[in-house]
Amino acid sequence: MILFSSKSVDYYKKGETKRRSLVKAISWRTIGTLDTITISYFLTGQMKIAISIGGIEIFTKMILYFFHERIWNIIKWGKRKQ
Repeated sequence: MILFSSKSVDYYKKGETKRRSLVKAISWRTIGTLDTITISYFLTGQMKIAISIGGIEIFTKMILYFFHERIWNIIKWGKRKQ
């Protein structure tokens, strides 16, 4: 049974571009920030504080995620050989 076409396997082997990592970081942080705002609102009962917390963490965690992805893209462990 073939799970991947040879084209998709070749693409998978090559790793990710910086643009793809950036788009993933933005989409993931959008979801994560909405979660943070929701939790902050439930804990504080104040939407202004919840949005402030979410507004700060969206940038810090997006930057951390981007570099986390780029570092893991360099690490050879667990990657298929090209």
